[in-house]
Amino acid sequence: MDSLELIAMISIIMAGATVGIGAPVTAIGEGWAVSRGMAALAQQPDAAPVITRGLFIGVAMIESSAIYCFVVSMVLIFANPFWNHFVGLAGTP
Repeated sequence: MDSLELIAMISIIMAGATVGIGAPVTAIGEGWAVSRGMAALAQQPDAAPVITRGLFIGVAMIESSAIYCFVVSMVLIFANPFWNHFVGLAGTP
C-alpha cells in the first residue's frame, strides 16, 4: 500500500467518522434543547416570545455544528489538501 492509497483510505474513514459522530450528537443536542424549551413554555406561557426566540437561535447554532461536520467530510472527500501534496511528491498527474 503506497502513500496515496493510505491518504485516500484515511480520508474516507475520517469523513465517515465526522458525520457518524457529528450528526447523532447534534440530533441529541437539538432534541434536548427543544424538550427544555417546551417545558419552559409549559411553565411560563406568558414568556412564549422570548423563549421561542431563544430556542430558535439555540437550535440554529446547534444545527451549524452538523453543517460544519458535513462540510469537513466533503472537504476530506473532494478537496483534500493532502491529496494534491502527495500526488505532487509521487510525480503522477
